[in-house]
Amino acid sequence: MSQEFLARILEQKAREVEQMELEEIQPLRQTYRLADYLKQHQDRLQVIAEVKKASPSLGDINLDVDIVQQAQTYEANGAVMISVLTDEVFFKGHLDYLREISSQVNIPTLNKDFIIDEKQIIRARNAGATVILLIVATLSEERLKELYDYATELGLEVLVETHNLAELEVAHRLGAQIIGVNNRNLTTFEVDLQTSVDLSQHFKEGRYYISESAIFTGQDAERVAPYFNGILVGTALMQAEDVAQRIKELQIDKG
Repeated sequence: MSQEFLARILEQKAREVEQMELEEIQPLRQTYRLADYLKQHQDRLQVIAEVKKASPSLGDINLDVDIVQQAQTYEANGAVMISVLTDEVFFKGHLDYLREISSQVNIPTLNKDFIIDEKQIIRARNAGATVILLIVATLSEERLKELYDYATELGLEVLVETHNLAELEVAHRLGAQIIGVNNRNLTTFEVDLQTSVDLSQHFKEGRYYISESAIFTGQDAERVAPYFNGILVGTALMQAEDVAQRIKELQIDKG
C-alpha cells in the first residue's frame, strides 16, 4: 500500500460527503469526558478498545462478531472508550455500528473514520459518538483547525492523530488536548512501535497521548506505558479467544 492508497480513501470520502445529507444536530449523548478521565487516572495505561471487522492491511479480521456484545465486554473489563470503525468500503464498518454500540454502553465512543467535512461530524454526534478522530496526514493545517473548532463547538472531544514529528507539532500548535501517535505509516501501512517511543521525547505537559496500532501483548503495552496515557487496540482484541483476559493484560499499572 502506498500514498496512492491513502489518496484513494480520501477520494472515496469526498464522494461520500458530496452525497451525504446535512443532518439536524441532535442532543449530545451524555457520558464522562475522556480528557477528564485520563487526567484523573494517570496511574494506569488506559485502553481504548476498537470494534473493527476488517482492515485494508489485514483483510477480514472478524466478520461474524456480535458488535454490541464485543463492546459490552470491553466496557465490563475496563476499557476507557470504544472506538468504532464506520468506513464501509475499506474497513467493512457502518454508521449503524456506532449507533448501536453507543446506545448500549455508558462510556465514550469514538467515531473512527477519515473525517474531512462538517457533515461527518454532525453525523457522528447524532449516532452517539462523543469523540471524533481527525488525522493530521489527511488535512491541511487550516482545514484541521476548522474541523477541530467545529467539533469542539458541538461539545465533542477530538483525538488528533499524528505519525511523525512534523504532524505532532501541528497537533501541538492546534492546542489539541488528546493526541494519538499512530505506529502505522498511512502511506506504507507498515507498523513500528518505536514510532511512539521516539515521538514521546517531544510530548508536552498538560496533553494526553494515545499510542495507536502495533500493540498486541502486555509486553507491547509495557513498552509505551511510561510515556502514554492510553493505547488504542483493535486487531488484538478482535482476534482474541478470551477478550476479557486480553484487555486486562493491556491495562498496565503504572503505580
